[in-house]
Amino acid sequence: MKEYSIGQMSRRTGVKVTTIRYYESRGLIPSPARTTGGQRRYDEAALERLAFLRHARELGFGLDDISDLMALAEAPSEACAPAHEIARKQLAAVDRRLSILAQLREELVRMADADDPGHAGKCRVIEVLGDHRLCIGAHDLPGETSQMS
Repeated sequence: MKEYSIGQMSRRTGVKVTTIRYYESRGLIPSPARTTGGQRRYDEAALERLAFLRHARELGFGLDDISDLMALAEAPSEACAPAHEIARKQLAAVDRRLSILAQLREELVRMADADDPGHAGKCRVIEVLGDHRLCIGAHDLPGETSQMS
């Protein structure tokens, strides 16, 4: 049976060592066996689980959703519906972020395209950044509130 050190797991998956330890502490990957010297030794299943976890994180899934997806992966007789529901929820979150980014892009285009022949104190970029009431999409960002209606 092939075994991997935490450093080898990191190199093979691109996940930082500290993140691997964090995932282990959260129970997302099992605590590995240790050598007599205390070094972690992961098996192939842990490597596959970590690769799954990394891919899910790249797609923006949160750790709770990933935990649920991993549980579903380990219960092959379960229905696919819960996995699809988790994916649909993530897709909706991505769509919300894309909408916010589109609004931000439009405002940046307006700011950047303004032809201001005057001084910096009167240019559109400075005016927009100074007038917080003009914030586009701020009400949609976590922790932010907007004064726009």
